[in-house]
Amino acid sequence: MSEEELHDHDRGLSFDLPTLARRRMLALGGGGLLAVAGCAAEASGGGGGSTSSPSAAATEADASCAAIPDETGGPYPADGSNGVNVLTESGIVRGDITSSFGSASGVAEGVPLTIELTVVDAASGCGAGLQGAAVYLWHCDRDGNYSLYSQGIENENYLRGVQETDASGLVTFTSVFPACYEGRWPHIHFEVYRSLDQATAARNALKTSQLALPEDVCDTVYDSDGYSRSVQSFARVSLDTDNVFSDGSTLQLATVTGEVSQGYVASLRLGV
Repeated sequence: MSEEELHDHDRGLSFDLPTLARRRMLALGGGGLLAVAGCAAEASGGGGGSTSSPSAAATEADASCAAIPDETGGPYPADGSNGVNVLTESGIVRGDITSSFGSASGVAEGVPLTIELTVVDAASGCGAGLQGAAVYLWHCDRDGNYSLYSQGIENENYLRGVQETDASGLVTFTSVFPACYEGRWPHIHFEVYRSLDQATAARNALKTSQLALPEDVCDTVYDSDGYSRSVQSFARVSLDTDNVFSDGSTLQLATVTGEVSQGYVASLRLGV
């Protein structure tokens, strides 16, 4: 099956709970259990340089707080839902996801991108970050290919990693800017879990969603060396026509700062 045919399908991690009450809440699942987790103030993401798109991390509860929409994990999740499960591999818990781990040695090339995600409890107004949750993040490389699935990189596992949220609910990944491939707006996949111990299979995820990258930043990156394959694909798609983001992208559109020469920082608040 060709890369284009594969991409056509893409349309569309437990700390021990200290009380029995919390265990009962865990069994209930959903946003209710999250209200008991974490009480530190949420950290705000970002960096220097120019800024694009709406504010991603609030420092206190606000009226616009809402849970980020559930979205498809796509055909390349490597979370046990479609073949391979990288979540059970030693080494998956890491911040720098640019290189493969274990027996693989590949390195993803591209414009540097730091991804900062702050997990908050939407049910309590998004004012406190959730400590001890886990985020599994993955995305395509600068050629639009996914490790563990795409032809030629089936044995690589770069651009995939899991991080545990800190006292502010923050996780940070070091990566590269993803491509735009045919039919999809430039995006990053992620799953949120109650804890690292739970982040072993997609069935345990509290939330599966996607992050959208801002148009002006994408234009700039795709005009740089190594991203020529993205230019035409990006010209043929918009947030309004993308079948994941077309129903609204406000809660998924990251704030991005930086420049091509020094890299970018993408920040997003994840209400769960």
